Amino acid sequence: MEQFLVQNQWIIFLIILWALPWKGVALWKAARLRDKWWFIALLVINTLAILEILYIFIFSKRKKLIQ
Repeated sequence: MEQFLVQNQWIIFLIILWALPWKGVALWKAARLRDKWWFIALLVINTLAILEILYIFIFSKRKKLIQ
């Protein structure tokens, strides 16, 4: 696997390009909604943007509806 990634470094670059904007938006929403535990989880856990997308489209919407 390591040899594959060394030979195909563009894959890592694409993963970073994919995950970074999602992480930024999710962290911004969590901070605005004062979701301290979500902010910490999104900052620490790396799920290739899966958790971030779920937070943006599902969990942050639920909190807005409750307020």
